[in-house]
Amino acid sequence: MDKIKEVKKWMDDAKHLVFFGGAGTSTASGIPDFRSENGVYHKEREDKLPPEFILSHTYLKQDPDGFSKSYKKEYVFPDKEPNKLHYILTELEEKGVLQAIITQNIDGLHQKAGSKNVLEIHGNMVDHYCVDCGKKFPLEYALAFEKSATCDECCGFVRPDVVLYEEMLPQGVFEEAIRQVRQADVMIVAGTSLVVYPAAGLLQYYRGNRLILINKQVTQMDSMANAVFHDDIGDILEKITETNHEN
Repeated sequence: MDKIKEVKKWMDDAKHLVFFGGAGTSTASGIPDFRSENGVYHKEREDKLPPEFILSHTYLKQDPDGFSKSYKKEYVFPDKEPNKLHYILTELEEKGVLQAIITQNIDGLHQKAGSKNVLEIHGNMVDHYCVDCGKKFPLEYALAFEKSATCDECCGFVRPDVVLYEEMLPQGVFEEAIRQVRQADVMIVAGTSLVVYPAAGLLQYYRGNRLILINKQVTQMDSMANAVFHDDIGDILEKITETNHEN
């Protein structure tokens, strides 16, 4: 049977479909990924600071202004819009086919496309909060400050609700992601190199035999997948779901 038709049948028969995605799901929206040849990790910086340090808790504490200027310039994309992949997933959720989206991304595009059950295991750069009093703020509030944003209630530092290096993943969200993976009979893994742990370790909880892996590059998990596509994620899902979306 044709691989696309076979996967379509799996999805048609699915009782609990889960999507797990990484940076590759947002590249079609113009958001750079991290680890590819043209990704953030290979970008030359004037200050010579490594990306791991720019997005670290240590840098946030040592230099709040430097941290704030860097993340606003390089990791916030308020003008970027969801691509066809995001909208296909929203439609699958609305039809009751897709039960959950687990994402490593921090851009908030799944929610912008209308998806509801989105588990952001690394948090996001859209929601902000005061580290002192906990008051929540939208991205627009933080962007109004040239350097670090301060709370309008207590003057505390306002930071993005993202998981930085040296910080723990949100435990409740990660536990729910594990629960969803365990329940899945069909699982789509897309746009992730599957090298960042503990996120990549989620696959060890999958108990089914219909694992679909879509990624332009080969991954270390290709051999355990039941169907592998080294192609554009949106194009593949468009063929599988027989939808037609314009970018």
